[in-house]
Amino acid sequence: MRLEIGNILIKDIQFADTTKVEKSVLYINKDEMIRTINTDDKIASVDLDIAKPGESIRITPVKDVIEPRVKISGNGGIFPGFLSKVDQVGEGRTHVLKGAAVVTTGKIVGFQEGIIDMTGPGADYTPFSKTLNLVVIAEPVEGLLQHEHEEAVRLLGYRAAAYLAETARNLEADEVQVYETKPLLEQAAEYPELPKVAYVYMLQTQGLLHDTYVYGVDAKKIIPTFIYPTEVMDGAIVSGNCVSACDKNPTYVHMNNPIIHDLYERHGKDYNFLGCIITNENVYLADKERHSNMTAKLVEWLGAEAVIISEEGFGNPDADLIMNCKKIEKKGIKTVIVTDEYAGQDGASQSLADADPIANACVTGGNANQTIVLPKLDRVIGHVDFVNTIAGGHDGSLLADGTIEGEIQFITGATSEVGYNKLTARTK
Repeated sequence: MRLEIGNILIKDIQFADTTKVEKSVLYINKDEMIRTINTDDKIASVDLDIAKPGESIRITPVKDVIEPRVKISGNGGIFPGFLSKVDQVGEGRTHVLKGAAVVTTGKIVGFQEGIIDMTGPGADYTPFSKTLNLVVIAEPVEGLLQHEHEEAVRLLGYRAAAYLAETARNLEADEVQVYETKPLLEQAAEYPELPKVAYVYMLQTQGLLHDTYVYGVDAKKIIPTFIYPTEVMDGAIVSGNCVSACDKNPTYVHMNNPIIHDLYERHGKDYNFLGCIITNENVYLADKERHSNMTAKLVEWLGAEAVIISEEGFGNPDADLIMNCKKIEKKGIKTVIVTDEYAGQDGASQSLADADPIANACVTGGNANQTIVLPKLDRVIGHVDFVNTIAGGHDGSLLADGTIEGEIQFITGATSEVGYNKLTARTK
């Protein structure tokens, strides 16, 4: 599969009379956009706001972050299974409003939601303090169940991203990047002198409000399978979960997964990147055993000589991570695991809920229990009172003067387990 990504570089966002991109500025007709995207009777009200890097703005509770993308050619459309038919995506040409993002917020769905600060010390821990954010504020109707609330806001975010992305359909891209993965036998033979590397992509699927979707299907219902890396760039995998904000993969991060991008960058130079195996994170032991067995079998069948494994979340999924690692290593295939740590505020506790000596190559996104003080900012988009109850906060996190005390666990993307941030740790 060969996919061209055409980036339209966005350097500013403004409300205006017409929705368009002109001279790297994204102009948005606010009233028209609200009318277009607000089509669900589960949502009582929708409002839009803008948050730019460096502004004294706090967005909370953050539900999802989505990058506006539109299919220009090739099969299907963005977000297959939701906004588009379930045609296979990942080929042709896709245009991206690079530098812009849709952020969804509103009344809290689940306690594991996040904070994005556009300035101050918190901004250093989230990649989305660097994006130009169109914030969609969605308030649900009374009496809505949690899973209905989550679904309504998730789909609203996709519609918002699609609305903005239409401005890029007929534009000339500022830059074009090409990604290609060939059918397996052809791919494996292309660079016989280079080590063959695969990526095991673990998806959060631990239960209600801990969901990830693949072509519109809840990934709890899948078995481990292959996916072309370019399919991910077209929105084949999307977030529907409310796990801790620090290591949740928002939809934006799936579409820009840096492990995939880095492997493509080194493909044909240092590695032969064979592609991705997606698997889920199970609750029951029998499911963990079954799916880790299948994942190891698929890695072996690919003929991979080395594998990168990333997880999403912590605690229970650590068992899936270590099972995958052990079973792949025992087939003689080298592994590197990518995770984060919950080592206590002093850093002295066991970092993962499971471990094994065979898992001896690890990249960490940092310690989510690290404490931080966020100063009062001039403006809040959303509902700041929820910081007392979100994961990483506590009763009393929000002080009377607007200061917030807690763990970086409540900052969106702070300890990204696919490396979509700059925090890590090293062994001395």
